[in-house]
Amino acid sequence: MMMLLAWRPFLDPMSLASTWWMLLGPLALGISVAYKAVRVPDMKDYAGQVLGMTAQIIIAMVLLWIGSFLFIEYLVPLIAP
Repeated sequence: MMMLLAWRPFLDPMSLASTWWMLLGPLALGISVAYKAVRVPDMKDYAGQVLGMTAQIIIAMVLLWIGSFLFIEYLVPLIAP
């Protein structure tokens, strides 16, 4: 209990190194909400466009992760043995 009282969020941040991927969804949703709030001409389409952009961001990040993994694991050893 005493450790919880002494926690200073900006001076002693939580270690999220092993669970960083769980923050991808809320981050993508927040970016989509802010971007589409400015760019959507008609608010009838707002929710659908926000969900679509959120899915696009998440899919793009996963594909970038797969591509960088394949590059590092298979192509870098061929280039610099």
